[in-house]
Amino acid sequence: MKRLLFASPLFFALTLATVPADAGVGFGADVVNRYVWRGTDFGNAVSVQPGMSISSGNIEVGAWSSWAISGGGANENDLYVSFSSGPVGITLTDYYFPTQDFDEVKTDDAFFSYSDEDGVHWLEISASLAPDGVPLSALVAYNVSGDADDSFWAEATYDLGEMEETAVSVTAGFGNGAYTTDADPALVSVGLNMSKGDYFASYILNPDRETTFLVFGRSF
Repeated sequence: MKRLLFASPLFFALTLATVPADAGVGFGADVVNRYVWRGTDFGNAVSVQPGMSISSGNIEVGAWSSWAISGGGANENDLYVSFSSGPVGITLTDYYFPTQDFDEVKTDDAFFSYSDEDGVHWLEISASLAPDGVPLSALVAYNVSGDADDSFWAEATYDLGEMEETAVSVTAGFGNGAYTTDADPALVSVGLNMSKGDYFASYILNPDRETTFLVFGRSF
C-alpha cells in the first residue's frame, strides 16, 4: 500500500501525459464566504476554490483546491481521477493539506510524504449513484490512507426541483472517525441547498457538533 501511495502523484502525471488530443478540458473557480465540507468549517474564512479537469470518454482527471484569503483559514490542494458508467461513478481522491507557514515546514509536510502517522494527505476511494430521472442520489466514501481512523462517509441528496428558477435540494451526511467529535458514527451534516445561475447557498446543520452554517458563493 505504501508503494502505491508514494506513486500516486506520478500516476496522475502519467495519466495527464497520455490524454488524447481531442479530450475535453475545463477550469473555473468558486468564491465562498467560508469553506464548510462534510459538516466541518475549515478555517472560518472567505476562500477561493479553483479547479481544472481533463476528460476523455468515461475518465476524468482533475485538481481542486481551496485557499483562504486570511492566514487563519485552512488550505487544501487535491488531485482526483474518476470513472463513470451511466449513473455510477468511482473516484480516487488525493486530499492534500499544504502548510500555511513555510517557516514551519516539517519533513512530513512535504507533498511527496504519504506517512500514515503524520503526513498531510488523505487518500479516499468513493462511489456515487445518480440515476437519470430519479431525484435521489447517493455517495459513499472511505479513507484508505493518511487517516488513522479509516473514516467512512455516506451522503444522500434529494432534488426538490425548481422554485422561482432556483434549484433546491436537501442533503444528509453520515460519518465516523475524523468527521465526528468522538469518532463514533453520527449524523454530521443536514443541508438545504439553493442555486440560481452562478450563485449558490446552503444552510447546514451539524447535529453532532450542535452548530450551524450559512454558506454563500459564486462560481466563475
